[in-house]
Amino acid sequence: MASGEAHGTAGRVTMFHVNHQPGAEIHHVDPFATPAGERSPARRLRGRLASPVTLWTAPGPAGLTVSSTLVAEGEPDRLLGLVDPEADLWAAVEESGRFAVAVLGPAHRQLADRFAGLFPSPGGLFALDEWVDTPYGPVPADAGGWVGCRLDGSRECGWALLVEATVEVVELTERAEPLLHHRGRYRTLAD
Repeated sequence: MASGEAHGTAGRVTMFHVNHQPGAEIHHVDPFATPAGERSPARRLRGRLASPVTLWTAPGPAGLTVSSTLVAEGEPDRLLGLVDPEADLWAAVEESGRFAVAVLGPAHRQLADRFAGLFPSPGGLFALDEWVDTPYGPVPADAGGWVGCRLDGSRECGWALLVEATVEVVELTERAEPLLHHRGRYRTLAD
């Protein structure tokens, strides 16, 4: 199938998009649709915990949408997150020893889906949007803020890697509403 083609009947195309946004559908069925009764209790619990949507990037560039990010204040401040060990991002982080984490807002739904592999990215993940180059990785110019991190270590944690890093740089905007992930959909504080 050529890029941009889709299956349909009589010129009508019905596709599924994880966040059900009109005009942004790329799947014919929900690729993650495990019936509720078959989901593990831990997965169901995780779905009920609202999580901030962040974009992790590294020199290369490489990037990945991550909704399991935590900041621990201290001396030094630390950042923790769960990432896919098979993601291109992880290879770039291991190679460079550093990465950036950008706080995404409601306007970044498509960007989040692109970096999660749920939305097409013609020309590559970084071809669209405006980016600010940093020593830690590119960050969206309109992000609600970002942190530059030095990788301290990682270990297996469930099916992911628990990444531990030291926060070296923090850049914040005055006021930015976060994009949240809750029960399989993007949400905002107003929802």
